[in-house]
Amino acid sequence: MRTINLGKTGLAVPVIAVGCMRINRLSGTEPETFVKTALELGANFFDHADVYGGGTCESIFAEAVGMSSSVREKVLLQTKCGIRPGIAFDFSKDHILKSVDGSLTRLKTDYIDVLLLHRPDALVEPEEVAEAFDILHASGKVRHFGVSNQRPALIRLLQKYVKQPIAANQLQLSITNATMISQSLHENMLDDWAVDRDGSVLDFCRLENITIQPWSPFQCGFFEGVFLGNKKFPELNAKIDEIAGKYSVSNTTIAMAWLLRHPAAFQPVTGTMNTGRLRDCVKATDITLTREEWYEIYLAAGNTLP
Repeated sequence: MRTINLGKTGLAVPVIAVGCMRINRLSGTEPETFVKTALELGANFFDHADVYGGGTCESIFAEAVGMSSSVREKVLLQTKCGIRPGIAFDFSKDHILKSVDGSLTRLKTDYIDVLLLHRPDALVEPEEVAEAFDILHASGKVRHFGVSNQRPALIRLLQKYVKQPIAANQLQLSITNATMISQSLHENMLDDWAVDRDGSVLDFCRLENITIQPWSPFQCGFFEGVFLGNKKFPELNAKIDEIAGKYSVSNTTIAMAWLLRHPAAFQPVTGTMNTGRLRDCVKATDITLTREEWYEIYLAAGNTLP
């Protein structure tokens, strides 16, 4: 699979990241089969979080991949911390350090390739985050750092104190959840599409060389189901199916190819636990939609142009 550089880190990563949030829904030998398939496809970048399955997803993955020193050299592991179920969010130094130690134990590894701060913490003290990052980096427990679901102003605040570059920002983005793209197209217009709801995060990340990792690339709304095959999006599905037929691939492949066509060099995070759909996602890395096809899909989703 082709690779991109993750932010300013110099770390070459697959253009598709494998999300493991639902791996605890698999049973028997299914987790092992899924992970093996991902590796065979060259999709060796696995995205985790300490809260996924209450920590069980990291443990299941470690067992499925047969974690060992030789295996560890072949995979890239990203995990997230900061969500405390039943409480809220916590970016305190102590919580970050404790969370990383927990993830290391569950993943059966000595280091994490990328650690993301998961959801913004209203009580964040960036000085504490900087201290935690320094400790983790100096000890070798974490090699690179990033954020998730954060606006430019908050990232700038972290950058003021954190020495390590912010490598990635994981954000919800799909054909039907594309406000970060649409609002810039409506600049200087009086319609609702022109409202800046995220601080121009797309342009900011491109300027700062921060890799955007789209999560839920097939979701409509906030976990309201996928748009593919959804009766609420007849025009979109008709257009995707038409273009899929042209390339002799699935609708999943075209929906993923739409994201990969953007020049921001996104690294979408898949959420599927279906090996067939994972294969379809990976096939998108070999397709480059034309400008006309990209805009046709964009408009078919209900997005508009000024």
